[in-house]
Parts: sequence; structure tokens; C-alpha cells
Amino acid sequence: MTPEFVTSFFLEAIKTTILLAMPMLAVGLIVGILVSMFQAATQINEMTMVFVPKMLSVALALLFFFPWMMKLIIGFTQNLLINLPTYIR
Repeated sequence: MTPEFVTSFFLEAIKTTILLAMPMLAVGLIVGILVSMFQAATQINEMTMVFVPKMLSVALALLFFFPWMMKLIIGFTQNLLINLPTYIR
């Protein structure tokens, strides 16, 4: 294994990880900002008002994006296992 191969393999793994985490993080960020704006407008400072909507929205995003995420991770794993003999050399 060359240093270039190891670098490119870890870069691909990190890229896949970021793509897998991005939908839930983006939905959580957007819902958090919207709830914070609502709290600022109404002057209600309740922590559960932020936590529950974010938790529910992230769970819904996980359900919505799960097929795409599975396709992405299965593709990465298949590529890894198919090319395993060449990686060993």
C-alpha cells in the first residue's frame, strides 16, 4: 500500500461519513434555528421546546433519507470488498 492509496481511501471514507451525517445535521440545524426564532419572538425560554422538535425532526429525516443512506454505505462497502484483493497487494 502506498501513502497515496491510504490517503485517498481515508478521504473517501471521510466523504462518505459526511454525506451520511449531513441530512440529519442539516434538518436539526434548520429546526433549531426556527424554534429559537420562535422562542425569541415569544420570549419563552423552555429547553424542552428546543429538544423535542429537534429530536422528532431528526428522526423523521432519518426515516426519509434512510434508503439513500443505505444505498451509499452499501456502495462503499461493496467497493471495499470487491477491491480487497488489490488493496492487499
